Amino acid sequence: MSLLDLIERADARARAATAVACLDRCLPLLAGAGVEPLRPLWASCEGGRDWAKRLAAVRTELDRIAGDVSGADDPVALVRAALAAAPSDFAAAPLREWADACSLLALRVHGRFDAPDRVAPVDGEHPLAAARNGGTAAVGPLVAGELERQVRILETLAETSGTAGSGAGLRKALDLSTEGRRVLRAVMSRRARVRS
Repeated sequence: MSLLDLIERADARARAATAVACLDRCLPLLAGAGVEPLRPLWASCEGGRDWAKRLAAVRTELDRIAGDVSGADDPVALVRAALAAAPSDFAAAPLREWADACSLLALRVHGRFDAPDRVAPVDGEHPLAAARNGGTAAVGPLVAGELERQVRILETLAETSGTAGSGAGLRKALDLSTEGRRVLRAVMSRRARVRS
């Protein structure tokens, strides 16, 4: 099943968790290793309890941590914009659009680190669209890994939806996201050393 099919079939819990996970994996661009400003949203993914209140708190905290970011196309600005676009209602329909947007954002951010020193081709969106639809596409290793991670998270959440183990499914999604954040942080660190 393609990534887009999984998002389409997901319930509110899975859509919220996958969106938060996608943004969570982009956090090495914004914060250090011990900073986890999205943690309150993870706690609301199970049933939406205090979602709107926690979302507002996360936005405020992210603004405080990020400070002034220049450029609307800056990855940090894109993550903040994605959080600003998050629905206050914890319902499947509005969360579907947000999950889709966060998925694409995470793939784009990872794509920048696959080839940071060259300009993306004009048709750079085509490979991402093909990959998200389950087709074969020429994407770099970071994008391929991110795509696989998104699929694994959605599959894990679907398997545990409505079961006594639904909390364990969210924990597994958080673990997969943390692993992805470490991968991106390592790539960023390696690139910074090479440029120094």
